[in-house]
Amino acid sequence: MLESAVTPPLISRRTAPPTWLVVALACAGQFLVVLDVSVVNVALPSMRADLGLTTSGLQWVVNAYAIAFAGFMLLGGRAGDLYGRKRMFLVGLALFTLASLGGGLAQDGWQLLLARAVQGLGAAVLAPSTLTLLTSAVPEGPARARAIATWTAVGAGGGAAGGLVGGVLVDLSSWRWVLLINVPVGAVVLAGSVLWLRESRAGDGRRLDLPGALLVTAGLAALAYGIAQTEAQGWSAAATLLPLLAGLLLIAAFLLAEARTAAPLMPLGLLRVRSVASANAAMFVSGSAMFCMWYFMTLYAQNVLGYTPLEAGFALVPSSLAVVVGSKLAPRLMRAAGARSVAVGGTLVAAAGFGWQSTMSAHEAYIPAIMIPGVLMMLGAGLAATPLAALATSGAAPGEAGVVSGLINTSRTMGGSLGLAVMSTIAAAGTGSGDGPAALTDGYALAFRASTAVLLAGAVLIRVWLPRK
Repeated sequence: MLESAVTPPLISRRTAPPTWLVVALACAGQFLVVLDVSVVNVALPSMRADLGLTTSGLQWVVNAYAIAFAGFMLLGGRAGDLYGRKRMFLVGLALFTLASLGGGLAQDGWQLLLARAVQGLGAAVLAPSTLTLLTSAVPEGPARARAIATWTAVGAGGGAAGGLVGGVLVDLSSWRWVLLINVPVGAVVLAGSVLWLRESRAGDGRRLDLPGALLVTAGLAALAYGIAQTEAQGWSAAATLLPLLAGLLLIAAFLLAEARTAAPLMPLGLLRVRSVASANAAMFVSGSAMFCMWYFMTLYAQNVLGYTPLEAGFALVPSSLAVVVGSKLAPRLMRAAGARSVAVGGTLVAAAGFGWQSTMSAHEAYIPAIMIPGVLMMLGAGLAATPLAALATSGAAPGEAGVVSGLINTSRTMGGSLGLAVMSTIAAAGTGSGDGPAALTDGYALAFRASTAVLLAGAVLIRVWLPRK
């Protein structure tokens, strides 16, 4: 196993801030990043009506953010290692906040999509620093496991709370406030971080691998676009095959460039560390299934069951609480049963929830239709995420801490963005030519069945590949 991910902070004349304050600021940054993955879901129907977005355009409101987030996260992690975690935290948070302002003021669909992509870029710089600032402040052991559990719970809670926050803002004001709300919150966190965070880095003079970041982002975007094209063009059309082929070639070029460059964005040698490789593969697989949960659940609640945005947000509150409970419960279970067993168990619990959700109909009561399956899905997600993050970061050397932290988020978000494109295509195929509640339900149910199969495969992958501790 490689060395601990703890990096000694730079020497400072100021007294070190309390550990709880560092954890709180890091978690606040992570909350904003993950919140914006899901907060727009409840607002999608309002965005479509106001800006004239198409069905595929709605998917790109989510994926423009997710793809930029995933594609530049490794660059953000490396930048934190080289130029300082606090500095990159501040740069990412400032860019994220300004892009939120631009998105909230957008007057056309392309302006909103551009703002969402810039938001994703800011999040990619910000997110890796949240975890490395935390692991630099907390020694490895039970205390770090608890801190990572808090970070996971807050991040997962941000994704889960997105529906509620979005519903409240859309009902009380307009969809614009799901983005504008980030501006005052981001300003407060930015001010607190300037005052209280201490700098740390593992700089060694290496330059950033910008070509690598551009290649992997372009490849991911091309793959997602090609998958989305299958909904209207089919799998054999040139409009589908060309972007898919381009995406695969760009990803292959990225891997080739990483193998040859002196300072790679993603050192391929990291993947020879079993804990890093297996945990990230599991993150990718589970993320491809779990990421689409909030997207389809909010559309199902509004388009099929007739909930208002506010009602749809409140309907997902139990799921929000379940993911936090699962994240906080995981460290205790890890001490008793081991990280691998907890990750497998959490994935199976989530699969049970997805399987239950796949039996939904167009006329169901709230408890069996949304609450129970939602709780199972997110309880399992919380249980699985903490051991996977802990195993991956425990194998990082000081100079690679930011890269490994970025890789974790990249794997989950990259899997999620591609998974959303695939599951949206599956849902469209299940819906067919109909657009009524029954047809929409058939499509959503098919997507949940496909996600169930993916999670079961993920549980097998974790059981076979992930190390015990």
